[in-house]
Amino acid sequence: MSNPVLLLHGFTGSVDSTWIPTGIVDLLSDAGREVIAWDLPGHGSADKHHDPKLYADMEEGLVARLPEGEVDGVGFSMGARTLLCMAAIAPEKFGKLVVAGVGRNLFERDEEQAERIAKGVQGQADQDDVHAQTFARYAAEPDQDGEALAAFMRRKHYPLGEEQFARITHPVRVVLGTEDFAGPADPLLNALSDPSYSELRGCDHFATPKNFGFIDAVLEHLDVF
Repeated sequence: MSNPVLLLHGFTGSVDSTWIPTGIVDLLSDAGREVIAWDLPGHGSADKHHDPKLYADMEEGLVARLPEGEVDGVGFSMGARTLLCMAAIAPEKFGKLVVAGVGRNLFERDEEQAERIAKGVQGQADQDDVHAQTFARYAAEPDQDGEALAAFMRRKHYPLGEEQFARITHPVRVVLGTEDFAGPADPLLNALSDPSYSELRGCDHFATPKNFGFIDAVLEHLDVF
């Protein structure tokens, strides 16, 4: 029997904004795959806290919610980082993984930029900061809470370094647009023990989830159809 598929969206996203409109949930379901799609804490329909400390153990909490047995996983941006952390915490719970919208950025966290984004989702975006302005627009959606998103961004992040990558021996498909600020993909591909790569020509970060190349990569890597 095929594994269920866990879908994790990115920062300021949700299940409804990231996965439903693209049809990927329907495609997986039509192929007989059970879909597990969660709004990350602080996002969408999930609990929203304004204290960063309440998000500190997010990855362990999500692992505890996983069903019995093994799941495959698909993550975009922050959801991709979260998925990799979860696979490092509990390698036995995962099969194949697809991570999109991540690459070099996983190894070079810019705390100043992170704080500018946190202020942006609170409605204080610098007019010259394109990234902060873009996240601010998504944070203004009706199902989002800017204060909760800022707290989420300011949380203590689970480490993702050499020790964690040594535990991720799963087949991982990395999907990255050529115009994505998260790139290049090389540092991530070099850190993984069983990687493959799909390049999305002309695609930027925020357009990735609805790119047909991304959807094709998911279906191919997870042996759907």
